[in-house]
Parts: sequence; structure tokens; C-alpha cells
Amino acid sequence: MRLRTRAGLGAVTTGLATVLLASTASAAPAPGAPGAGDPYYPYAGNGGYDVAHYDIRLTYQPATDQLAGTTTILATTTQELTSFDLDFGLQVSSIRVNNAPAAFRVTRPGELEVTPVRPLAKHQPITVVVTYADTPSKVVIDGYTAWKKTPDGALAVDEPQNAQWWYPSDDHPTDKATYDVSVEVPDDVAALSTGTLVRKTKQRAGWTRWNWRSTQPQNTYATTLEVGKFEVNQSATPDGKPFTTAYDPSAGESLAAAKASVERTPEIVGFLASQFGPYPFEAEGGVVSTGLTFALEAQTRPVYSTKFFVSGANTSVVAHENAHQWFGDSVSLGRWSDIWLNEGFASYAEYLWSEHQGEGTAAELAQYAYDSHPADAPFWQVLPGDPGVAAQFDDAVYDRGAMAVQALRTAVGDEAFFAILRGWVAQHRGGDARISDFVALAEQVSGKPLRQLFQTWLFTAGKPATGPNGTVTLRSAAQPESYPSIERTHRLLAAGGSR
Repeated sequence: MRLRTRAGLGAVTTGLATVLLASTASAAPAPGAPGAGDPYYPYAGNGGYDVAHYDIRLTYQPATDQLAGTTTILATTTQELTSFDLDFGLQVSSIRVNNAPAAFRVTRPGELEVTPVRPLAKHQPITVVVTYADTPSKVVIDGYTAWKKTPDGALAVDEPQNAQWWYPSDDHPTDKATYDVSVEVPDDVAALSTGTLVRKTKQRAGWTRWNWRSTQPQNTYATTLEVGKFEVNQSATPDGKPFTTAYDPSAGESLAAAKASVERTPEIVGFLASQFGPYPFEAEGGVVSTGLTFALEAQTRPVYSTKFFVSGANTSVVAHENAHQWFGDSVSLGRWSDIWLNEGFASYAEYLWSEHQGEGTAAELAQYAYDSHPADAPFWQVLPGDPGVAAQFDDAVYDRGAMAVQALRTAVGDEAFFAILRGWVAQHRGGDARISDFVALAEQVSGKPLRQLFQTWLFTAGKPATGPNGTVTLRSAAQPESYPSIERTHRLLAAGGSR
């Protein structure tokens, strides 16, 4: 707490009394905040506690879309609490806090207030056990459902939220945890999640339980569940990590192209590691489903729509989603307005992969994207550094965001540029950060003033000027004047796109 000083003993005495009163008042137990303070999503996340681990144990019947089970949350309070919130939308039958039944009530769709039998002390370890059952596809929160029912199962895959439809949580990227996800399903379907498959067991006829474990800090939307009649393949990467892929057989003619793309994940991850630093997680893989119109960076196992492969193999989207393992999963955004930290760098990873494959340099691709949008196009009115909720996944966040990364590379040179990227992921691994943190690091590493560059590309409406006399340059004079025609594979022509 910072206090302004005033001359005179009376002022000092008054200030001291104020501090003592404030200290006394803050010590009183109080409800935890119903949100993490994110301006885009005021009720996302919660205050008053920090989650260390989720143990999710479920049974799911695809025929009826019935989901039932128990989630156990291991957390520590960050203040004295009379009550706290969970982000959850399904019907709850009971909640226990430290083994004692707790009262609970729904304060708004997706928000559950829990009141323990007695206040919780600050820094107290707590165990919260929530038992529930519902039909997730019928649950609507803020006008939509993130649970996607498919003919043979379901997908809990979406961004910025998907947890509220299958497990209670502190649903904001700034509160990461480790996970055990155990799902019992009929024998003829698979249940896939993130991390490593540690065991498959049978406890009754006709049902199989799939047990997944994520050992690295993981945010809630990057934790997914896919149930269906997938073809599941298990092997190992060249460096010995579990490599699990799953394919929806109904992909039809696109199935071979999907496999020709996703099965190259270890190769692509190896290249990305050469650019960003060591791969941050314990497993790799991918899931391809007909039940989506987009792709999502589920931690260790991205999920792809089959639409990405209708024209043939598409390793660009694999590079995009796996770049998120560094930018978005390992280093998560501090506020949803910081989405450029995820999408700008994942989109730029596509440029790097293209450069690596000899299909056009990053500078060429960035310049082509820049030239593709006239100065009066609405595209240039979206601010990648703070796009607003409605434009959070707009093309400009991806494409103008990638141009901003190339502008940085041109401004500081390759040596400093890649030192910035590697320093960023090493410094914030397993945590979260803001755009302002990235700008500060870029200036520190490069030794150059860069705030105007970021202001221009991320926070100023209008098409930035480029060239020797412009604000920034995307390519050097030595680079060619003609640019290859590229397919913007990271965005679908149909509804949705890669995230």
C-alpha cells in the first residue's frame, strides 16, 4: 500500500490510524469475488482461492447425452473466506468443503456460490468435492453452449470457455492447475483428454474407463474432452514422449489428408522448439473430428476440424495449434484483451514453418497479407492489442497480429528477435503475462525503443505505413518485389477458424 506523506504529526497520526483501521477491516472474512477481474468476461474466474489440481471423474452415455460424476478440487485460499464461487453450469446434487457439506446456490447461469459451514482462513488448503449430473447440450450460458453433441459422442472443446459444461472450476487462464481426467464410456467409443493416457480399465460389462493425467500447469479452456468412435493410435515421439492421435472415421475422403498432416506433429514440434525453445509439455498428439468448424490448442493434444483437410494435407494448421503450446498454453494471457499474445505468434509460426519448408519466407508472407487488404478495409479498424469481445477472434487479430510480429523481427534483427521469443517463453513458462510485459522484454533484449512500433501495429486503427520512410518495414530492400499467392489456411472459409 502506498501512502502520500503530509507534513505535521497530526497527519502522520491520522495516516497511521487509517492504516490500522484498513488492516483490521481487511482481516475480516468476506466472500470471494465472482470474477477474476477480466473486463472482457466479468464473471470468468473467481477470487479468494488458487487451484492446484482438478480430479475429474465422470460417466458419459452418448445415446442420451447424460453426464454424471464428481470433481475434486485441491486449492488454497488467498484470503479469509465466508463463501467462494465456482464457474459451472450443470445441475449439482452436493458440495463438500473439507469433508463437511456446504450450502450452495446459483447466482447466475454458470456461476455457483459455495458457503462452507464455517469461514475459511487465509492460506488454508481446501478440498472441494462437487457431485453433479445433467445433459450438457441443453445448458445455455450467456446465450450459447460450448458442449457439442455429435452422433456418436460429444466434444467439450471451445474458447474462451468450455469447462462450465463438464467440470466446476476457476475458469480463467490466470489460474492454472494439474489434472486427472477419468471418463467412463461405452466400450465402442473412446474418451480423449489432455496429457498422458495412464490407464484404461473395465469395472462393469459394456463400459471402459479412460484415465488421463496432465502434469504441467494447464488452463481451463486448454483442457478438453472428446468422446466418439475415434480411431486411436498410440506411439512415441523420437525423444520418447507419448504420442496419441485420434481420427473420426466419418472424415471420409479427408481422413488420409488429416493423417498426413497430424502424424507429422513431432516433426513440426521439433522445428518449433528450434525457434521458441524446448517443448514445454510431457506428451504430444492431435484429435480430428467432424463435430467442429475450428481448431483449438488443447494442451498436448490440439483438436482439429476435418474441414482443414478437405483440400489435402495441411501442416500449416498443425504448426499454428502447436505453436500455441508455447504461446497460449505454457505462457497464457493475463487478460482476454491480450489475445494477440496467443494468435499473433501462432499465426506467425505458420510463416516460420512455410519458410522452413521453402514455400515463401515469413517476410514475403507478411507483406502479401499486408498488400491483400486495401487501406479503407474494415480489417484495419480492428486493434489486435485490444480487439473487444466481438472481434476477439477476427481475422485481423491473426493476420495483422502476425504482421506485427514480422515488423518486430525486421526492426530488431533475427538474433534479438529469436532471443526475445525464447526469453519470453522461458521467463513465463507455466504462468501468464500481458502485452505490456512482452513490450518491456522486447525493449530490454533489443536495446531499442519499440513502444511506437507496438502502438502502431496493435493499438492504432488504420493501415500502418511501411517502407523506408514509413513507420515500420516488413521486408528488407533485398527481398523480392513479387509475393507468392498463399492460402490462409489458419482461417476456414466456412464458419469458425483456428484458435
